Amino acid sequence: MDKFTYFISDLHLSDDRPDITQCFIKFMREEAPKAEKLFILGDLFEVWIGDDDQSPFNQKIAAVISTVSKAIPVYFIHGNRDFAIGKRFAKQASMTILPEQTIIDLYGTRTLISHGDELCTRDIEYMKFRKKSRGWWWPKLMLALPLSIRKSIAEKGRKTSKNNKQMLAANIMDVTQSEVETAMCKHNVSLFIHGHTHRPNIHDFEAQGKSLRRVVLGDWYSQGSILLVNKNGLRLEHRDFN
Repeated sequence: MDKFTYFISDLHLSDDRPDITQCFIKFMREEAPKAEKLFILGDLFEVWIGDDDQSPFNQKIAAVISTVSKAIPVYFIHGNRDFAIGKRFAKQASMTILPEQTIIDLYGTRTLISHGDELCTRDIEYMKFRKKSRGWWWPKLMLALPLSIRKSIAEKGRKTSKNNKQMLAANIMDVTQSEVETAMCKHNVSLFIHGHTHRPNIHDFEAQGKSLRRVVLGDWYSQGSILLVNKNGLRLEHRDFN
């Protein structure tokens, strides 16, 4: 039987959502080790305030991923909620951090993978924050603060983000199609896999005379969401919470 490569994103794991955590752990124990590779395309955590936050919950998730990585390669791309994950946690989880836009050979198909938030250019306020948060000074400033203060800042940021999303039109929070086409043509790929928008779907379109495909991963707020790919094709699946 042909093995699959798995893609997941937007789990938003946190201590106050045990249903998501249980679904993730079950997937990692029962399904992931049977794959060829596992790619986690960002927002593994609801929020990440630094690798020095060695909470029991964070250590448990690292241990779960590390166990799987003994059987298959596990790769991670930063999301907008966990862009501060660094080498320390990656080592604990035995996973490899990839650049925010990475090209892979997916069963003979040249494929672009990313979290996807960098292409949501119509969300002006978020793009401003993204530029600042990915700069050299802001992360250093935040990580220099005590954990307690970072937790307070993160909680305030979550509430602000939630309020802002309620006020934005749905198309503003989605990727910009012209940016998708530019990125795919720049990297000379026919397949693009990403998360972030929480709109699982498969989009087929044409650009510059080429047939292209964009696959959007689902979030894990109400169910597990997985993309399975092998040489015969791809499919989006969900896993119910128990």
